[in-house]
Amino acid sequence: MNPHLERLHPYPFEKLRQLFAGVTPNPEYAHISLGIGEPKHPTPAFIQKALTQSMAGLANYPSTHGGEPLRTAIAGWLERRYGVPPLDANTMVLPVNGSREALFAIAQCVIDPRAASANANGGALVMCPNPFYQIYEGAAYLAGAEPYFVNSVPARNFAPDYASVPDDVWARVQLLYLCSPGNPTGAVLTLDDWRELFELADRHGFVIAADECYSEIYFGATPPLGALEAAHQLGRSAGLRPYANLVVFSSLSKRSNVPGMRSGFVAGDPDVLKKFLLYRTYSGGAMSPPVQSASCVAWNDEAHVQENRNLYKEKFNLITPLLKQVMDVELPDAGFYLWADVRASGLSDTEFARGLYAEYNVTVLPGSYLARDAHGSNPGRNRIRMALVAEVDEGLEAANRIVQFCKDLKSSS
Repeated sequence: MNPHLERLHPYPFEKLRQLFAGVTPNPEYAHISLGIGEPKHPTPAFIQKALTQSMAGLANYPSTHGGEPLRTAIAGWLERRYGVPPLDANTMVLPVNGSREALFAIAQCVIDPRAASANANGGALVMCPNPFYQIYEGAAYLAGAEPYFVNSVPARNFAPDYASVPDDVWARVQLLYLCSPGNPTGAVLTLDDWRELFELADRHGFVIAADECYSEIYFGATPPLGALEAAHQLGRSAGLRPYANLVVFSSLSKRSNVPGMRSGFVAGDPDVLKKFLLYRTYSGGAMSPPVQSASCVAWNDEAHVQENRNLYKEKFNLITPLLKQVMDVELPDAGFYLWADVRASGLSDTEFARGLYAEYNVTVLPGSYLARDAHGSNPGRNRIRMALVAEVDEGLEAANRIVQFCKDLKSSS
C-alpha cells in the first residue's frame, strides 16, 4: 500500500461524528446543520432543463479536454467577470468534474521529487493557508511532499501571514494553495498580496493554485478580486507565457447551487495546463456531455447568480447581528461561512459544538478541526464555522437557538 496514506488525517466531519458519539440531542428540536458547506438553495430550473434535454449525449465518449462550447463559455465568463483580455479557450481553460478533484490532482502533476531531493534545505513543500480545505494537505502528502501551513491572523482580516515565511522555506515551495475568498474565514486577498505572491513565484518557480469557488457570494457592491484579474492588473496577462505560474480553480457548485453536478474548471498558465491535461488524460474523468450542456447555460447566465447572492445577503444581514449579541463574529468579505470566536461562552470550540448539539440540536464545526497546530498555535482554536446554507427561516431558527444556548451558559455561570 502507498505509505503516504498513513499520513492522512481524519476528515473534519469524521472528527465531528466522534465528538458527538454518545450524545442524544434534545428531541424537542428538529436538527439543523450549519456544519457542512453544501448549498441548499434550489437548483435553477433552466439548468435542470438543459441537463435533461441533453441525455442523448450519454451515447458518446466525452473528451478529457472538454467540448469547445463549454471551454468558450467558461472563457467568456472569466473575461466578463474579471475584465481580463480574451482567453485562448483551447490552451488556457480545462473543464473538470468539480474543483475538488482538480485541486487534489494538480499537486500530483506539479510536484517534482527530483527537484525535492536536490534541494539541500530539504524536500518539496506545498504551502497551505491555516485553517484550510483538507484536500490541500492530502494532496501534498500523496504527492510525496510536506505541507507547510501559513497561519491566518486576525490583524490581516484572517488572511494568511505570508510575510512570516522565511526565505529558506520559500526556496523549497513547489506549489502554493490559496483560497480567496477563504474557507472558513471569508478573507479576500488584496492586490498587494497578489503582487507579493507573484514576485515570490517568479523568484522561486512555484505554481500558485488559486481556489476561487466562493467568488460569487459576497455582500458589498464590489466583487472579490480574482487571481487572473490581479495578474492582469499587474501586467502578467500577456507575453510569451500569460499568467505565468498561476492556475485558478472554480466551480458551479456554490455559484449556481448544483453541487451534485460536479462541474468546474481550471484556467490560467497554458504551460501548466498543457501538462495538467496530459496528466488528466490518464487519471481524470471526463465530464459527461449532458453536464457539459447544463454547465454552458449556467456559465452564460448571471441573473440566477444575482438572485442567489441576494438570498445570502438577506441571511447574513439578519443572522450576523443576532449572533453578535453573544459571540465575537463579523460579516465576512465573502463566502457563506461565519467564523466566530466563542471564548466569551467559557467553552472551547469542541465543547461549544458538543453542547449546542446536545441541548439545541444544531450542528456547527469546531474551528480547530479545520486547522493544524503550526508555529506555536492552532488558528482555528476557540472558533466555530457556521455554514449559512439553509433557507432564511431555518438559518434564523438556528441563530436564535445559538443565542439562547449562549444565554443559558451565561446565566448558569
